[in-house]
Amino acid sequence: MHHQTLDYHLKLAWQAVLNKYNQIASTHGISQAIGYMLINIEENGTAVTKLASLQGVKPTSLSRMLVSMEKSGMITREIAADDKRSILVKLTSEGKEKQKIAKSVVKRFNEYLNASFGEEEQQQLSELLKKLNVLATEYSVEYYEQEN
Repeated sequence: MHHQTLDYHLKLAWQAVLNKYNQIASTHGISQAIGYMLINIEENGTAVTKLASLQGVKPTSLSRMLVSMEKSGMITREIAADDKRSILVKLTSEGKEKQKIAKSVVKRFNEYLNASFGEEEQQQLSELLKKLNVLATEYSVEYYEQEN
């Protein structure tokens, strides 16, 4: 039964992508999660709260990642000049190099995927995934309980 569900195939596909990114990232001394974090850090720094929402991780996991990245010399953390309550994450020169690598890996992988899917297939997949995101967000416990 579970092999016939949409979420099973979605999880399987995402796991394959994640594993490939981790395999490539490990050759550069990082993980997929750290690569994604690096990609999302802007030139002038990015607020920790913004990174948390972009990563979709719990604060404790984010904190561990940031500590690890700081220890490895990829980032620094500073209090924002315009808002003393906000912490900015900034890339070091090492972090900027790793960011370039992470962006390159994502770009190359997406070029590979784009060459394998026609333009219409890409459009359909994007629309279906957007719709799935909306539906998953809208689905609630109340809806589930009504069905049972």
